[in-house]
Amino acid sequence: MDDWLRYQERLHPASIELGLDRVAAVADRLQLRTAPATTLTVAGTNGKGSTTSLLALIYRQAGYRVGAYTSPHLYRYNERVMINGETASNEALCRAFRAVDQARAGESLTYFEFGTLAALWLFREAAVDVQVLEVGLGGRLDAVNILDADLALVTNIGLDHREWLGPDREAIGTEKAGVFRRGRPAVCVDVNPPRSLLRVAEDLNIPLLRLDRNDFGFRSDGAVWHWSGPGRQLHGLPLPGLAGAHQLLNAAGVIAAVETLQPKLPVREEAIRAALPALRLAGRLELRGDLLLDVAHNAEAAEVLAAHLASRYPGRRLQWLVGMLSDKPVERIAEILGPHLAQAWVFGLPPPRGLSASALSQRLNHAGLRATPCEDAASALAAARSQSAPGLPVLVCGSFLTIAALEGLL
Repeated sequence: MDDWLRYQERLHPASIELGLDRVAAVADRLQLRTAPATTLTVAGTNGKGSTTSLLALIYRQAGYRVGAYTSPHLYRYNERVMINGETASNEALCRAFRAVDQARAGESLTYFEFGTLAALWLFREAAVDVQVLEVGLGGRLDAVNILDADLALVTNIGLDHREWLGPDREAIGTEKAGVFRRGRPAVCVDVNPPRSLLRVAEDLNIPLLRLDRNDFGFRSDGAVWHWSGPGRQLHGLPLPGLAGAHQLLNAAGVIAAVETLQPKLPVREEAIRAALPALRLAGRLELRGDLLLDVAHNAEAAEVLAAHLASRYPGRRLQWLVGMLSDKPVERIAEILGPHLAQAWVFGLPPPRGLSASALSQRLNHAGLRATPCEDAASALAAARSQSAPGLPVLVCGSFLTIAALEGLL
């Protein structure tokens, strides 16, 4: 398995090269674009993972056979490919990798393209009824977009990956809207969708359900919540199993998608009620012992995390265990989280994208935080724990890689 992954990392000269020609050509050789499964594509800046997981869980509860593809993984590559709630085995993935490698006939594929094709191959082999696909980067030119989704869901649109997607929300909105298909339904959860996204939907004559204009909506009532949409209301729903008020936003979009597809994929209300509290996803406001783990790595996710800290630990300041990538808005994240932090304990992430402990500490100190560079994740964790106030967890966030580095220490 590891040999296959290293092989894929070396196969293409660039780690990211957006475009559909290469991956579509190989997909057609494998006949992956004619799969009978109903396809849901999930795009957006944040919330894609929990949205994909909840969609898959609802359809499983409804009795469908479901494949779910997400990225990046947290601890093991296998997490990216789920079939009926089970991660793909090494044997299954290697079987799919061999099929993709044979079909590519010398075509150069990126790591993500190779993995996307392998996931689709496994979903076809498993004869899934539904496949829920999380976009890796953007939408329009992402490998997932070789399939024409029966429904597309856009979670939110923030200023991440601007070097690839454009300098502002309008440019990024166009890229996210690239997952829309003419005449096919879509859902947008963004409370202030870019005009560019709305223009694409209008040009393609898409029935777009929008949260911002109350096509669907929700309200919280303490221990339960209520959803409303076209012609239907669901009252007294259990809260999602993931912490954070923002999960209601994601769940509202998911229910809107499920309701839209009722003629094609009937789902009883009981399946929705059973799935919501069963939702689990590692690294999303996950309280694990004395650690609070979150994969927040951009400004929008930091805003959500800060709101949770203010609600859960009002007036308290947590120790922060952190590693970050060089292309992330370090200073802005520090500014957002700063009022909730006592100090930062920093370790380096692998090059070329990862910041060294020294470089990240300098940037955090410049942003007004007290940051101390540490030799590695283990020493940073020990230092953070030694300074943590009784009853408070140590906050761990900054990147998927930050949490993954602690796997052997948890």
